[in-house]
Amino acid sequence: MSGDEHDEPVLTLMWEARAGEGRGDDLLAWARPRAAALRSGRTAPLRTELFRAPPDRVLCLTWWRAEEGAELPELPEPPAELSGRAVHRWRFASVEVWDGDSPAGG
Repeated sequence: MSGDEHDEPVLTLMWEARAGEGRGDDLLAWARPRAAALRSGRTAPLRTELFRAPPDRVLCLTWWRAEEGAELPELPEPPAELSGRAVHRWRFASVEVWDGDSPAGG
């Protein structure tokens, strides 16, 4: 690596939680400020996106310029009364990116 921060790979962290019965809105309300707070930390992600899948799932994706094993801030486990199960967490390394202007297949 040349030391240029843009030489580092992009790592995406996925945080997915399922709310307890009838608590989807509450889980989203709990996750929203915590996802926003990731942007104010010492190391901020390139992008943070929060998703909802009715009736009960909340997903947060954050994109970072970081190596695969880097220690990065993540959303915590929600309070037990909001959660239907343990949070699922995955890390993905970017392989290739296409945008809306890229031709298909290339």
